[in-house]
Amino acid sequence: MERVMGLDVGDKTIGVAISDPLMITAQGLKTIRRENFKKDIDQIGDIISDYNITKMVVGFPKNMNNTIGPQGEKVLDFVDKLRRRFNIEIILEDERLTTMAAEKILIEGNVRRKGRKKIIDKVAATYILQTYLDRI
Repeated sequence: MERVMGLDVGDKTIGVAISDPLMITAQGLKTIRRENFKKDIDQIGDIISDYNITKMVVGFPKNMNNTIGPQGEKVLDFVDKLRRRFNIEIILEDERLTTMAAEKILIEGNVRRKGRKKIIDKVAATYILQTYLDRI
C-alpha cells in the first residue's frame, strides 16, 4: 500500500505525518529533532522505506503578500536536497496558516503550553498533509 508523507520543515525540528493507505486521512507520525542534514535525511529515508512512501507534501511558508521570505528559501533549499536524494514526487503546499491552526486545535483540546511545544510541528505536518489529501 502506497502512502503520502507530509513534512513541516523548521530550523530545529521537522514535523512528520503520513496518510492512511487509502489516502483519506493524515496522521501525525513523529517530530525529528534536527541535528545535521545527513541524519535528518537518513530519518526521512527510513520513513519512506518503512511506510512505502511514494509522494511527499512539504509545507511551504510564504509571506501573507505571497512573497518568499528567508524561511521559504530554507525550505526550498531543503526540498532541492530531498529531490537529489530521493526519486519521489515532492509537492509544495502553502502553509501560511497551518501553525496557527495547529496551535488553535491544541488549545481547544486543552493541551498545555509545554505539551503543545512538543507536538506542534507534528500537528502542523498533519494539517499540511490533510489539506493536500482533501484537495485530491
